[in-house]
Amino acid sequence: MKAEVIKTFRFEAAHHLSAVGPEHKCHNIHGHSYRVDIHVSGPVDAKAGWVIDFGVIKQIVKPILDELDHHNLDDIPGLENSTSELLACWLWSRIKPLLGGLSAVVVWESDSSRAVYRGE
Repeated sequence: MKAEVIKTFRFEAAHHLSAVGPEHKCHNIHGHSYRVDIHVSGPVDAKAGWVIDFGVIKQIVKPILDELDHHNLDDIPGLENSTSELLACWLWSRIKPLLGGLSAVVVWESDSSRAVYRGE
């Protein structure tokens, strides 16, 4: 049996989008209450009954998100133009080497706007 599990995290951060003109509202510094969904796919362990312990996902992902929480994303190397798409890719590149079975990173910048990254 194969399944996918999803662990959700939240963090607060500021940014501005440097690649858009000054007439665009996102050119100005602003903040988001980000939500990040970490998807892990794989076989369900016959003995444990799960793909992975949610606590293991938290142990890997939380320190990475702590680097972002209550910071200006523009100040973090690689996130100078921190769109949701680029943020999802940035997170993937840091989480994937530590978390086997990572199948998607979803970054929500609002309740109705999100980006999904599934690797190359």
